[in-house]
Amino acid sequence: MEERRRIGAYGVLRDDHRRVLLVRGSADADFPGVWQLPGGGVDHAEHPETAVVREFAEETGLTAQVTGLRGAVADVTRYPELGVALHTDRIIFDVTAAEGTLRDEPDGTTDLARWCTPDEARHLPLLPFTADVLGLPVDPLPEHTARPDRAPFGPLPADRRQRFAAYGLVTDPAGRVLLTMIADGYPGAGKWHLPGGGTDHGEQPAAGLLRELVEEAGQLGRVVDLLAVDNLHNPAALGPEGRPLDWHGVRVIYRVRVDVPTEAVVTELAGGSTARAAWFAPEQVGGLPMTDVAALATGWRGR
Repeated sequence: MEERRRIGAYGVLRDDHRRVLLVRGSADADFPGVWQLPGGGVDHAEHPETAVVREFAEETGLTAQVTGLRGAVADVTRYPELGVALHTDRIIFDVTAAEGTLRDEPDGTTDLARWCTPDEARHLPLLPFTADVLGLPVDPLPEHTARPDRAPFGPLPADRRQRFAAYGLVTDPAGRVLLTMIADGYPGAGKWHLPGGGTDHGEQPAAGLLRELVEEAGQLGRVVDLLAVDNLHNPAALGPEGRPLDWHGVRVIYRVRVDVPTEAVVTELAGGSTARAAWFAPEQVGGLPMTDVAALATGWRGR
């Protein structure tokens, strides 16, 4: 079965009565008649925060403002008739409604937008990620809920790539920071980077990060919280074939704690992109040559 991927952004909006806003999939949706949080696919080069604001306007008529980052999850939908397994990385934000009047989407992948109490939502057919975010029982959807004839996930052009990755601001009880150095032959070679990388098909973001932490530094960690989502667009990146590649990376950054640190050692499973790994005292970090995402994350230390 062919493995494909996409990235989505969704928002949790509640009113003064603690009701949550949900939308129902239309006949043109991946899952007709099934309810979910407003949101949808992140376009190439689009920041996930921009995507959730755009999707809210299209599906509900409301102008949303992002107020926080709630979580990042992944799921896989299989389309046997098409021979495709679609992995979707979903980034969930907390939002408020700045202006607008609630309305149904006139012609799109949703057909209803409604405020629902927790009890009302409990009795609706919900996409599993939506039920999980709302703290409701996660029930599998009935077979054949997904439209077998719909293919909204066509592959990107050969000169364009979108990649989802998970990285960690990793610290130990002494406050040291764990960083990894990018090996020669890879973008950013010689710079210190956050542990982490691209997640595998079917892998949850946090699980992928902890796997990378073992591979790149030999450390066992635990995810404490989700710090931020970062967006990187390089329309002229050098691809593996040596020609320009329109590259779009979406990166979630977690705070990770290693309770029993050991000497940082790169394993063979790291795949060659990591030259070395090391622990640094906080006062040492500022003087290091770092990638933009590492510099950004270490600037949040202490918050």
